[in-house]
Amino acid sequence: MSTIKVFSATGEPAGELAFADELLVLDKGDQAVKDTVVAMLNARRAGTGSTRTRGEVAGSGKKPYRQKGTGRARFGSRRSPLWRGGGVALGPRPRSFARKVNRKVAQLAFRRALSAKIADGQLVVLDDVQLPEPKTKLVAALLKKLDVRTSGLFVVGEANAALVRASRNIPKVEVARACDVDVYSLLRFRTVIATRAGMDALQARLAGKAEVTA
Repeated sequence: MSTIKVFSATGEPAGELAFADELLVLDKGDQAVKDTVVAMLNARRAGTGSTRTRGEVAGSGKKPYRQKGTGRARFGSRRSPLWRGGGVALGPRPRSFARKVNRKVAQLAFRRALSAKIADGQLVVLDDVQLPEPKTKLVAALLKKLDVRTSGLFVVGEANAALVRASRNIPKVEVARACDVDVYSLLRFRTVIATRAGMDALQARLAGKAEVTA
């Protein structure tokens, strides 16, 4: 039985939460995590880079000068990639970088990434996050008490506009609903700070009781 640290809304220690070890996936899934993250990052690429070949650039098709007798290298067109203003040889062309990831692979990747966070003690639970006002200093003080020094991801059950507004000016800190958390987010942020409702939703996804979105 694993344990997860629990803190109050003000960041004070409030005990521990027991977590069933049989839900953790630690003995497989590394390749699934890699494939899923690569697919997600590839999906963000526009793939619109393009250059013109010698057949697409403007220019005459006439031979620049005669074949022999000039002492110069022979050329058949001013649109050659060797000439200034000519086409580009082997340049980028519009393409799709999309990679397919099966649903079960995406599910395994999420379970592996979340299990690693729990096993490494990089996931903590807050009783609740109800800010009296959307002030950055309140979230900064909470992160300081939680000893989150590098990066943190708040995971909530439902949208929390005040928390989003209060944390958006803090570098490397974001807020996401549990249903929107993906594998890349779990790897990108060092510490995951989940509310009780957010933790319940994550636990349901870890147990395979909800649809997992890569």
